[in-house]
Amino acid sequence: MKNAVIGNNKQKANLIVLGAVPRLLYLLQQETSSTELKTECAVVLGSLAMGTENNVKSLLDCHIIPALLQGLLSPDLKFIEACLRCLRTIFTSPVTPEELLYTDATVIPHLMALLSRSRYTQEYICQIFSHCCKGPDHQTILFNHGAVQNIAHLLTSVSYKVRMQALKCFSVLAFENPQVSMTLVNVLVDGELLPQIFVKMLQRDKPIEMQLTSAKCLTYMCRAGAIRTDDNCIVLKTLPCLVRMCSKERLLEERVEGAETLAYLIEPDVELQRIASITDHLIAMLADYFKYPSSVSAITDIKRLDHDLKHAHELRQAAFKLYASLGANDEDIRKKIIETENMMDRIVTGLSESSVKVRLAAVRCLHSLSRSVQQLRTSFQDHAVWKPLMKVLQNAPDEILVVASSMLCNLLLEFSPSKEPILESGAVELLCGLTQSENPALRVNGIWALMNMAFQAEQKIKADILRSLSTEQLFRLLSDSDLNVLMKTLGLLRNLLSTRPHIDKIMSTHGKQIMQAVTLILEGEHNIEVKEQTLCILANIADGTTAKELIMTNDDILQKIKYYMGHSHVKLQLAAMFCISNLIWNEEEGPRRHCSSTWRDKSTLGACEHPTSLLKEVQELASFDSFYLHKSPWTAGSCFAKAIW
Repeated sequence: MKNAVIGNNKQKANLIVLGAVPRLLYLLQQETSSTELKTECAVVLGSLAMGTENNVKSLLDCHIIPALLQGLLSPDLKFIEACLRCLRTIFTSPVTPEELLYTDATVIPHLMALLSRSRYTQEYICQIFSHCCKGPDHQTILFNHGAVQNIAHLLTSVSYKVRMQALKCFSVLAFENPQVSMTLVNVLVDGELLPQIFVKMLQRDKPIEMQLTSAKCLTYMCRAGAIRTDDNCIVLKTLPCLVRMCSKERLLEERVEGAETLAYLIEPDVELQRIASITDHLIAMLADYFKYPSSVSAITDIKRLDHDLKHAHELRQAAFKLYASLGANDEDIRKKIIETENMMDRIVTGLSESSVKVRLAAVRCLHSLSRSVQQLRTSFQDHAVWKPLMKVLQNAPDEILVVASSMLCNLLLEFSPSKEPILESGAVELLCGLTQSENPALRVNGIWALMNMAFQAEQKIKADILRSLSTEQLFRLLSDSDLNVLMKTLGLLRNLLSTRPHIDKIMSTHGKQIMQAVTLILEGEHNIEVKEQTLCILANIADGTTAKELIMTNDDILQKIKYYMGHSHVKLQLAAMFCISNLIWNEEEGPRRHCSSTWRDKSTLGACEHPTSLLKEVQELASFDSFYLHKSPWTAGSCFAKAIW
């Protein structure tokens, strides 16, 4: 059977259909079976697992994993190695759930104990760990069972395969895990710190696979905060190594992995972005990623065409990711990226790719470039970027919607030429729909974009926003559990309630509800920033001609203003005083006295007549040292439109 199925998927499928798997598992688990027979059964099962994914599914359906794990308790090393080899093949298949390794709590410690048995047990167990460690829970389990200490010495093994699998283990353990990364930094192996060993593995004379995996380990440790971004091992070793991996001389798979790892390394650090951008002409080098597959006339090998087609999507995705990281902060780098051959056309084309991953990477790249005021006014307008972006927003998964809506916020800034056509294309309804999403990030972006849209907007746009959003939804957002949603909703209200005619118009139709919401927030358990924003909304209302009467006739609100004028926090004091500033300002000519632009004594305040005696009490709290009235009424003003970073 073993000889018949080796390299023959048809024979493997035939044996599975004929019921060979249950019989082999039966023999494997029988105490009366000899060790040699059990070993041969494990070898045949391992060969069957090397076939198609359907073969692996059939093996899993027969509960092969518990049987093989039980086999690891045998004292016979050859049988253990055969079981581990079969387990390795099964666990590296994409159809096998990783959780099957962690179901029995005794399995991981037993595998750790088997690491010392032979170089084959070391290779197979490390490979199983590296494929089954998916996320922080798995990392914690392996870490708590001594994975770092048990695997570290394997990096000096005489076997290249063992060294590589140990290296891959450390890369998955360190990924986004500060605890593991901080431990790795201090581990000694034969008198050398682990990071120094990783750096040695980055050298050009080492195999490319080893260079790449070592660079990953150092990258993940750096991103987890265990290694400084200005450390020589990052700036002089890891970053140049990853840039080398992006060159034409490397295989397509290596170029993809190199670019994606480099994008992750430099993403949060401006200086690393600048260094990378001038290393080996990286920006121009990445343009070559878009030239696959090669033109048909140049292809003489069908296998090469198939290979190019397979990796073309991955190359474009990797290039977009790296461009996004490079252009995250520096204006000069963004300019160089956009000036690269046909770059804007490539990004726009990427927005309509069939691959979700490529579309997401293209949107992220565009989002990164949209942080530039100059590019928003020029390249983004020249290529009408807003059109494909609006199409993306119509029907896309949440992960794309989050980034695309973030970018839309930037396109709606007041200086963006795209703002007007976006408004005309029905953006208000789309954004109001986002505010109802269950995803907090989409709610934040939806309300943020509306806030930018309302900044210094015409009355018609503000009315459209209020009509599409509805008062009920606006107040639902004001009671949202997500602080960012609440803050952006208050920002939207500030932008809606700016310009005196607009304030009066909106308050005449929605005044009762807005005042009720303001009262609830000021009475609630909110932080200083939230209450400051709310008081600024009151200050804007107080700037209205008729709207201010809603405050003047509301004793409860006046009491709250008085309270916050005496608050211990200066921001709340100042915001409350601005409310009073606008309330007592009177521009009309007539017998009523104007408050002077500045005053030298408190009697000037008393000259401004207001119907509420409480207001006089509030006025008396304002001393010359802390209160200054400007020549024009202060409006809390609009919550300035902001670019999402």
